[in-house]
Amino acid sequence: MRGYRLAVIGVLAMLVLACGRQAPQRPSQRMGAEVPVDSAELAIMDFNRQMAEAADKQLLQLTQAQGCETYALYYGNAWVRVLALGDEETPTPQEGEEWLLHMRVYDTQEHLLMDTEQTYRIGKYELPVAIDKNINEWHRGAKIRMYAPWYSAFGRQGTAEIPPYENVIIDLELK
Repeated sequence: MRGYRLAVIGVLAMLVLACGRQAPQRPSQRMGAEVPVDSAELAIMDFNRQMAEAADKQLLQLTQAQGCETYALYYGNAWVRVLALGDEETPTPQEGEEWLLHMRVYDTQEHLLMDTEQTYRIGKYELPVAIDKNINEWHRGAKIRMYAPWYSAFGRQGTAEIPPYENVIIDLELK
């Protein structure tokens, strides 16, 4: 019986002593510990920032060179000109819906890169961000001309037809 009491006292003593200790921390949780810096990652982020700033500047100059044609800045830093309003009695595209779109994509020198007419699901990243996030502004039959920077168009990878980091002009018709 005496061994049993000693064992219980020993366990209780260990619990009391353990409660006063702080649990060990991983190095990233320590206060004041320096976070390792990945210089390659920082270089890539800086490169992308510089490319985005250059894209924004180029597209602003292109839209200003259009003269009397008016462009408005939309989500994703896309410059948009509505060429035809379409049927304003029809609903606008909503997330999850399928819409038939005719899309022509040009480089900034207006060389045709892609011409496609197909059904897309809105809000499911099947379209460039510049279109996907702004399409709910327009109705069936609308015709849009958009100057989109690479980062809200076809991105760093591009597509088979569109090179990486390519600023584009998109002519879009909602069918």
